[in-house]
Amino acid sequence: MAHHHLRYHQLRKGEDDEEAQSLVDECGNAAYYKRTRPKLLSLIFLSLLSCCFVLAPCLFSFPLYSFGEHGNLVAEMDAKTPLCSSISNGTICCDRTAFRTDICFMKGDVRTHSSSSSIFLYRSRNTNTFTDHASSISGEGKGFEEEQLQHEKIKPYTRKWETSVMDTIDELNLISKKEDYGTHHQCDVRHDVPAVLFSTGGYTGNIYHEFNDGILPLYITSQHLNRKVVFVILEYHEWWITKYGDVISRLSNYPPIDFSGDNRTHCFPESIVGLRIHDELTVDSSLMEGNGSIRDFRNLLEQAYFPRIRSLIQAKEQKELSKMNEEQRPLPPSLEPVLETGKVEQQQIHLLKKPKIVVLSRTGSRAITNEDLMVQIAEEIGFQVKVLRPNKFTELAKIYRVLNSSDAMVGVHGAAMTHILFLRPSSVFIQVIPLGTEWPAETYYGEPAKKLGLKYKGYKILPRESSLYNEYAKDDPVLRDPESMVKKGWEFTKRTYLDRQTVTLDLRRFRKHLVSAYEKISRHSHFGS
Repeated sequence: MAHHHLRYHQLRKGEDDEEAQSLVDECGNAAYYKRTRPKLLSLIFLSLLSCCFVLAPCLFSFPLYSFGEHGNLVAEMDAKTPLCSSISNGTICCDRTAFRTDICFMKGDVRTHSSSSSIFLYRSRNTNTFTDHASSISGEGKGFEEEQLQHEKIKPYTRKWETSVMDTIDELNLISKKEDYGTHHQCDVRHDVPAVLFSTGGYTGNIYHEFNDGILPLYITSQHLNRKVVFVILEYHEWWITKYGDVISRLSNYPPIDFSGDNRTHCFPESIVGLRIHDELTVDSSLMEGNGSIRDFRNLLEQAYFPRIRSLIQAKEQKELSKMNEEQRPLPPSLEPVLETGKVEQQQIHLLKKPKIVVLSRTGSRAITNEDLMVQIAEEIGFQVKVLRPNKFTELAKIYRVLNSSDAMVGVHGAAMTHILFLRPSSVFIQVIPLGTEWPAETYYGEPAKKLGLKYKGYKILPRESSLYNEYAKDDPVLRDPESMVKKGWEFTKRTYLDRQTVTLDLRRFRKHLVSAYEKISRHSHFGS
């Protein structure tokens, strides 16, 4: 009888430390014979024929592999289907082929063990349920030697190429064992939905990284589960849960679990450890189930923040109503208050006819020193201007409300430009690009803005608009050739162009961009009609 074993081998390739999964198919107990026994030729032939029949589904199947429900190789998959897209019970499968992230999948009797930073998978004879502890008690007499069938290690954070930050991320052990060893590892909490484990360490605290390295990958990884998933978080932060609770509730129907802070054993039928990531602030629809896109993610933000925005509006209306009631006079209203009310209404209608532009204001490095004059010019052109100065404590729903109701946004390159995710499609986005920041400005915000459907314009400042103009000679490469200077590395770029530079706009030059934005908005809306 022929036996077939499917094993994973991780192959390191080059200095990138990327790993590929190769599937090895072995035929055991096949027709081994000695040529000194000619009389056994017929028996050998029958054995070979038997082996071929068993191998036929593998040999004549399709060129790309996946695991079916019972571990057999099954039908053809699209070339873009990721590794480990379908695995059998009792299996750990890790996809380490991506440059940005590793991701592992466990299916079967999955149990957490936070004190050892481990997730265990107990291989059960019953492939549909958790291990039956009563039937596995017989294993106690065997001494419970800790036999590990498979052991993987993973740091579930989406910047695996960046050694300095990955060194700060907690590592998880993913270990599969025989079912008998689960007898002493009882379930405290049983879940009937999968778990997704990820870290909120690393660069968490910077809004760009919170969305790019965390929230967007979480959406990409879990959206197909339709909220039937439990998030298990390493390096758990209460403030992060408070900040992103509205979004998390649209991805999961269950409260998140603090992996290190909750010492109970949580048991799951499946788990995904790590997150998938596509590109900067985007979703590649060709890699998503159902062809989801970055606009679908924005729709999810709309659903997440709408209840809170509605409560803010209701609270404001109630406050205004109470104020009006307090100011009511006991005497019949005179004509003057009626006229004043009419004036207020006319002013409100006039403002509603104006396109709204939001200025995301900075202080310190990369601040616009003549921002007030820029605002004045925008108002003269015909904009209703809102200056927004968010900080790390500003509620995201409030920022979303302002930007979602605007027609344009202006800001200097920096993490706050992540808020382009809150702009409606077809809105105008003007990014002021200081010296030495062109590549990150375009890569991290310019290109994602286009994918969001925004009308994007990058305003590259001239050397004379930079505060560095007063510090360096006019022919110094810092001013004349920033592109060559940033090749000196991150520390030089940060020290010179990010931390020490402010911007004084050439308002005559910048005004052209504001006028262009106003005209684009007016052409595609009722403004100016």
